[in-house]
Amino acid sequence: MKSTNHSKSINLLRFTTAGSVDDGKSTLIGRLLYDSKSIYQDQYDQIEAISTKRGEENINLALLTDGLKAEREQGITIDVAYRYFSTPKRKFIIADTPGHIQYTRNMVTGASTANVALLLIDARNGVIEQTKRHAIIASLLQIPHLVVCINKMDLVDYAEDTFNKIHDEFEAFATKLDVKDVSFIPVSALKGDNIVDRSKNTSWYEGPTLMYYLENVHISSDHNFIDCRFPVQYVIRPYSDQYHDYRGYAGRLAGGVFKKGDEVMVLPSGFTSKISKIDSFDGELQEAFPPQSVTLLLEDNIDISRGDMIVRVNNKPEVSQDLEVMICWFDHTKPLKQRGKYIIRHTTQEARCLIKEIRYKLDINTLHRKQEDFEIKSNDIARVVIRSTKPLFIDKYRENRITGSIILIDEGTNNTVGAGMII
Repeated sequence: MKSTNHSKSINLLRFTTAGSVDDGKSTLIGRLLYDSKSIYQDQYDQIEAISTKRGEENINLALLTDGLKAEREQGITIDVAYRYFSTPKRKFIIADTPGHIQYTRNMVTGASTANVALLLIDARNGVIEQTKRHAIIASLLQIPHLVVCINKMDLVDYAEDTFNKIHDEFEAFATKLDVKDVSFIPVSALKGDNIVDRSKNTSWYEGPTLMYYLENVHISSDHNFIDCRFPVQYVIRPYSDQYHDYRGYAGRLAGGVFKKGDEVMVLPSGFTSKISKIDSFDGELQEAFPPQSVTLLLEDNIDISRGDMIVRVNNKPEVSQDLEVMICWFDHTKPLKQRGKYIIRHTTQEARCLIKEIRYKLDINTLHRKQEDFEIKSNDIARVVIRSTKPLFIDKYRENRITGSIILIDEGTNNTVGAGMII
């Protein structure tokens, strides 16, 4: 794989933050934005004025992200807030999710596209149930990199043994999880230790600062560049004199590298053709890879519509109407029902489906399987078998997070009621 062309996707890092309610998540994000000079002077002046008015001795950086709190208090529900910032090295998108226990579903929403999960632990409290719960969700969602920020080190006198104790306890727990890359950083979001600048207070710590880690963590291999998957979103027919015979298939690459001249197959028809051209917003491309959005043109005139998938002849996804799925249930009004009927969305396909069987409910704190408890309520995670009305083109979630995920929609209300990972 040539390194030059994948640089665009490597320049954007998505990360999610998780921690209990008062672990200092807002302060941490505020500190990252402030110390990386990603906020405007007027924003800074505003929070300085509020902090002074409240009689706080330091500028309360948590206020940078706390606009959400006011909105929540007014009864406006914000499940996940996205924040954008950049440094000369990389662009970042933070999915900030509330820390309360009942918000498993928000973490699932915010983390499903993340490269990195930041897990905050209060150095005074150590590893608590919430920590384990968030780590389990990060592992279920196959987030490639996990950073454990042991925060509020200033409140434990920057003690190395406190850090080591939490480090060892979490590491022992993490062996049960499917997490490949875990790092630990001692920080004080309030004082700025090891967030952007190295701290003199933790001379015993030799690892990177949080910002250095985020700017340099290797994420180019987080995408699947092997299995070619292109779900067709839209057929482009301009019907103009200038583009008289133009027929392009637009969508976002879900896997693999497509090159001009490649032989491809269209599902479900099974017809084959060759790629004659790859168009993009920036002009014609010789090759395309995830997560680019492009338009593919084929040599032959094949009947293709939204929901079809363009793949390689000798590397096809599984085509099936029966799916084994780990589902996180979102709906707080109605539980998931055995034999319940829903709309299922998978890449650009939509079908109706039936919940054939609930295998077990997962205890999110211990990873135990509850095989006799079939009441799946909001924020529960369960393993279920789903039958769809038409075949879907699927991969396992651990092989491809895009073609391996589904959402369920309530036919009556049109609400998204569940998100699932195909096993």
